[in-house]
Amino acid sequence: MPTTIPAFPPQFVWGAATSAFQIEGAAAIDARAPSVWDTFCRSPGAVVDGSNGDIACDHYHRLDADLALIQQLGLQAYRFSVSWSRVQPDGAGAWNAKGLDFYERLVDGLLERGIAPYLTLYHWDLPQALQDQGGWAEREVALRFVDYAQTLARRFGDRVASIVTHNEPWVVATLGHEQGIFAPGIKDRRTAFQVSHHLLLSHGLATSAMRAERPKTPLGIVLNQGPINPASEAENDRAKARLEDGLLIRWYMDALFRGRYPIDVLHHLGVDAPRVRASDMDVIRAPLDFLGLNYYTRSIVGVDDARPDLAHMERTDMGWEVYPAGLTELLVRLHRDYPLPPLFITENGAAYPDAPSDDERVRDPLRTNYLRRHIGAVHDAMNAGVDVRGYFVWSLFDNFEWAFGYTKRFGIVYVDYETQRRIPKDSAYWYRDFIAAQTQRSVTTP
Repeated sequence: MPTTIPAFPPQFVWGAATSAFQIEGAAAIDARAPSVWDTFCRSPGAVVDGSNGDIACDHYHRLDADLALIQQLGLQAYRFSVSWSRVQPDGAGAWNAKGLDFYERLVDGLLERGIAPYLTLYHWDLPQALQDQGGWAEREVALRFVDYAQTLARRFGDRVASIVTHNEPWVVATLGHEQGIFAPGIKDRRTAFQVSHHLLLSHGLATSAMRAERPKTPLGIVLNQGPINPASEAENDRAKARLEDGLLIRWYMDALFRGRYPIDVLHHLGVDAPRVRASDMDVIRAPLDFLGLNYYTRSIVGVDDARPDLAHMERTDMGWEVYPAGLTELLVRLHRDYPLPPLFITENGAAYPDAPSDDERVRDPLRTNYLRRHIGAVHDAMNAGVDVRGYFVWSLFDNFEWAFGYTKRFGIVYVDYETQRRIPKDSAYWYRDFIAAQTQRSVTTP
């Protein structure tokens, strides 16, 4: 990987991303109702440090200062999600004017500062009222999502750069409903795959409804993906890797771009395969204006959970291997295998145990190096013919990291959770200067 990253196209978008539950706080303020994550955090042992999102980064009360910080860091774009239970507490019926007003101020505040708003409708925080009715396991919730999406498209679609339906449906289905380590904490494979189908169905239905409402607003979905490599060249390890690839990548990509689920995965699931109505796959295959990809690392799998010795591998504080080449490999593979729309890297980043030094500076050279190398990997993929239009760092702030609570720091901005003080890390300044250099190149290049 070259140490100097070549110039990207002038129109390439540089931003950072967050999600509502992880930063907003104000959990019971201004008529917001609980989400499944509020409930999950109250389950003993569900979150490693026993914490919750009640305050988080208190972004709800610190919006103006945070918008000023985003501007100071030179970001061209900001990707955020809406808390469904803040704007529609029961997930159906009455809308909450104060909740909608918060996002009005967020969107307008970004635009006033010359920052493009990228809106995500759903980042895992289903209103608890809908979970009480069966949640995503029930087809009716997909229909409630369509109403939610159409209303927000009507309200914000003329001002946002794009709308994402779902962020990482694999996480909601697999971690939330099969492994039970994320909200709502269910452990049932049949339920999990019915949930995955209803998430995709709701995406397709909502995309069509929003396109009718706002035909010029770019619409897409965000998937978490990465290469799945076998632990050895043994046939059983290769078969295991192929299956895991099917569960993570092909299950979602085949549905979205081929209108079917992969046969080998359906065979593997047997009676746990989802119930699919005749027209569902045509709905799911609704045309996309873009696809967002979240990449952090690859997976190495074997039939006995065998792994190569990781002692020599560079890893983040999450224990994930730092593998920039995997991002290039993923992008080139998807470009080869599917008729893709334009792509955005909607999340990429790393957790490290950061802390301010005595001079109030947060030195995080490992994160800076991680970002530099992964941005270079994106450029390599573009050189191979992949149409990538933008890159968003995960995350703008240190925040509530789901089941890890506040023990993992992904932000390019350090947050002191006791005082809510924000300190841009060295990586934030590097990213600011990198964006400025790219912008200058686009201005001076003939």
